[in-house]
Amino acid sequence: MVGERLRQLREDKNLSQGEIEKRTGLLRCYISRVENGHTVPALETLEKFAQALEVPMYGLFYDGDKPAKPLKIKGTKHSASAGDVKELDKFRRLMVKMKAKDQKLLVMLAGKFVKESESKSTR
Repeated sequence: MVGERLRQLREDKNLSQGEIEKRTGLLRCYISRVENGHTVPALETLEKFAQALEVPMYGLFYDGDKPAKPLKIKGTKHSASAGDVKELDKFRRLMVKMKAKDQKLLVMLAGKFVKESESKSTR
């Protein structure tokens, strides 16, 4: 889906893949693979695309004039503090460097901790 959106934005601005290559430093063959859905770019790469296309980051995922409203997650007992946000961002950056197998294990363990925590709080 993101590849289709990137192609649409590039074509709307009458830019070639070669021009995006110059603006991002990414190879044209890589840009083609992303646009055709063969490769999913990392967050840092999406930032390069957004800068090259002169659109805000949300513009790569959302077709509207204003940013989408944040999702309200049901069942959340508290909102995230600034410290929580920093820790989650640090966690995100570290998790990207992990192997997929290790990421799955970590997510599974986190799910077990959440379930255990929820069951203790209902006692």
